[in-house]
Amino acid sequence: MTRKLSLMITWQFDMKKDDAIALAKIADETGIDSFWVPEGWARDAFSLLISIAEKTRHIKLATGIVNAYSRTPAALAQHFGTLDEWSGGRAIIGLGASSANVIEQFHGLPFQPSLARLRETAEIINMLIRGEKLIYSGKWFKMDRGFTLRFTPVRDHIPIFMATLQPKSVKMTAEVADGWMPVMIPKAAMRQEIDQFRQWAADAGRDPAALQVKAGGVTVSDNPAARDAGRGFLAFYIARMGDFYFRQLSRFGYSDEVAHIRRVFNEQGSQAGAAAIPAHMLDDLGFAGNADQCLAQLREYEDMGVDVHSVTLDTKDPVQFGRWVETLLR
Repeated sequence: MTRKLSLMITWQFDMKKDDAIALAKIADETGIDSFWVPEGWARDAFSLLISIAEKTRHIKLATGIVNAYSRTPAALAQHFGTLDEWSGGRAIIGLGASSANVIEQFHGLPFQPSLARLRETAEIINMLIRGEKLIYSGKWFKMDRGFTLRFTPVRDHIPIFMATLQPKSVKMTAEVADGWMPVMIPKAAMRQEIDQFRQWAADAGRDPAALQVKAGGVTVSDNPAARDAGRGFLAFYIARMGDFYFRQLSRFGYSDEVAHIRRVFNEQGSQAGAAAIPAHMLDDLGFAGNADQCLAQLREYEDMGVDVHSVTLDTKDPVQFGRWVETLLR
């Protein structure tokens, strides 16, 4: 089976549109399987993905992630149906709950119950993309007029990947989604968590092998400092993005570390919080090295059950980019 590499950009920060499109075109030409655009509280994901769809031919185009609150399930079906049409059937739905902090304090919406919201959102999107009449009764949504999309999607199903953390939400993902994006799972626990995910799929009467797991991040770089590039992101999520990620890492044995990181971050600022992440924890949650070292790590992730690899390629040289992708696909 061909190894699947995925690329995520930092669209929420200082990346320019033209640079993002140029990167997507290089990724498309060199064999990257999918291109993921995040959405937080800066630029939206769909505008860029539509632009990329018009300038690429092969690469799958995904949200990484959009939340299940700030748009209704029907609005998400419209967005993804349009993206799938404009890209010729290359869309992937990357969906998650985000956090109470973002949903309540940025979007001004109630956060709970997130498990039901995610499930119902996926079910309604699937109904609309299949062309079914929207007759639905759930905890969040109740519709009985039988609306349908006023266009025919190019596919009757668009794959849904969910970023979920706690066991109940991961079990729900195994029951209704096409893929799972594990969040902040240490390498030592990855195999066990993926095995459990696939067992839940089997328990739901689904083929576990048909579901995909997108995980196992690596950064290809010749810069020794690349290992530390994710410190700021990790510290922010531990200290300021509610309790989900804090509890997740505590559950996997890092309770003392995350308590210290949060305290330092809140008392001394973001840089001190990032510096407070111990090296062993950083190494357990990611990997950075040259292309051959990263290839070896990808093979280890595959032994753990990973199907789609998250990669970062630390170069602006298209030729170097292509060589690194060629190595990673060996």
